[in-house]
Amino acid sequence: MRQNDFENTPMLKLVMSLAIPSMIAQLVNILYSIVDRMFVGQIEEVGNVCLAAVGICGPIVTLLSSFGTLVGIGGSIWLSMCLGQKNEKRASQILYNSFVMMVVLSICLTFGFILLKHNLIYWFGGSDALYPYANTYLTIYTLGTFFALMSIGLNYFITGQGYATIAMLSVCIGAFTNIIFDFILIRTLKIGVAGAAIGTVIAQFLSCMFVLCFLRFKSKIKLHKEELSIEKMKHIVKLGFSPFLIIASDSIILIVMNMMLQKYGENMGDIYISAITVAQSYFLLITGPLLGISSGTQPIFAYHFGSQNLKKIKEAFKIVISFAFLFCLVMFIISMCYSNVFVAMFTNDAMTMPIANRAIKIFCLGILMMSIQYVLVDGITGLSNVKLSLFLSLNRKLMYLGCTCLLPAFLGVSNIFYAQPVADIYASIVTIICFIKIIPSYLKSHGVK
Repeated sequence: MRQNDFENTPMLKLVMSLAIPSMIAQLVNILYSIVDRMFVGQIEEVGNVCLAAVGICGPIVTLLSSFGTLVGIGGSIWLSMCLGQKNEKRASQILYNSFVMMVVLSICLTFGFILLKHNLIYWFGGSDALYPYANTYLTIYTLGTFFALMSIGLNYFITGQGYATIAMLSVCIGAFTNIIFDFILIRTLKIGVAGAAIGTVIAQFLSCMFVLCFLRFKSKIKLHKEELSIEKMKHIVKLGFSPFLIIASDSIILIVMNMMLQKYGENMGDIYISAITVAQSYFLLITGPLLGISSGTQPIFAYHFGSQNLKKIKEAFKIVISFAFLFCLVMFIISMCYSNVFVAMFTNDAMTMPIANRAIKIFCLGILMMSIQYVLVDGITGLSNVKLSLFLSLNRKLMYLGCTCLLPAFLGVSNIFYAQPVADIYASIVTIICFIKIIPSYLKSHGVK
C-alpha cells in the first residue's frame, strides 16, 4: 500500500522502486500468452497446428488490448503531471474521464471484432487448417474485452500515483490464475484452445476487479463520478497515442509477418508461423520487462516536468538508461547461449525447432541499442512531447514494416527475421540524435530549469 514520494526520494531508489515492480508486472503479464502457448503446443496430435493458430490470434489480441494502453498511458501521464503541480482535483477528473472512455471503447471493440473475426483470421495469415482453432480462441477472448481493457488501462493509474507494488500485484493475480486454469482446462479437462482463452478471460476478470476496488476505495486519487469533458478526453488520447501506436503497430507488423510467411513459405507456411510464434514469445521476455522499465518510470519524468525540475529529469534519464542497458546485456548473453532450452518448452517438432532457435538469435542482435530507444521514447512521452515521440515511433515501425515485406521477397523467407534488428539499430540511432538535438531546447522553452 506504500506510495512512492516523487519529490523527496533519492532518484536511484525512486527509479528502482518503480522500475522493478513494473518489470515484474510486465514479465508476469507475459505469462498470459506464453503459458497459453506452452500448454497449447503440447496438445497431443494437433499441438503444432494449435500453436500456429494461437500465433495468428496473438497480434490481433494485442491490437485489441492496446486500446487500454491508449487511454491508460495517456491519462496516467497527465495525472502524474497534475500531482507534480499539486492539482488533485484535475487528477480525479482525468481518472474518471479515462474510465468512461475505456467503457465505451470496450463495448465498441467487442462488437466490431466479433463481426470481423472471420475475415481477420484469413487476412492475417490464417489457413483452413488453422481457422477452427483460431476462431474458437479469438471468439472467447473478444467476449472478455471489457475486463482486458480495464485491467490493463486502469493499472497505469495505480503506477502513476506511485503504487508500483500494488500495480504489480494486480498483474500477478491475473497471471497465476491463468496458469492454474490453463492446467485445469487444457491438461486435465482436455478443452484445448478454448480452455486457453477461457482461462485468460477469467484471469483478466479477477485483475479487473482488483484494480477497480483499489482505485475506488484505497488510492490517493480515487475513482468516483466527475464532470465529463470532451477536451480532456482529446488530450488523454493525444498523450497516449504514441505508446498506443507502438503497441498497435507491433501487432500490425506481426500480422504482416505472418502473411509474408504464408506467402513465401510455400508448403511450410504453417511451420514458419509456429516457429515465429515461439520466437516472438521469447522476445516478449525481453521487450516486456524493458517496457516495464521505460513505462514504469514514466511518471517520474511527468511529475518533474510538471514541477519544472531539470536536474531530476536528467538524473532520471541517466539511471533508467543504465538499468535498461544492463538488463538487455544480460538477456543478450542468455539468448545466444540458451535459446534452444526455451524452444523445447513449446514444441518437439523436428522442423519447427531449428527455425525457432535461429529466429530468436537473430531477433536479439539489436536489443542493446533497443534498450536506449525504449527509454528515450517513453521518457519523451512523459515530458509531453507527443509529436517527437510519435515521429520516433513511426520511424521505427515503418523501417520494420518495410524490411518485413522486402526481405523475404529478395533474400528468401528465412531472412525475414532480420527485420527486427535492422529496425532496432536504425531507430535507436535516429532517436539518440533527435533527443540530443531537440529535448534541451524543448525543456527550456517550457520553463524547465
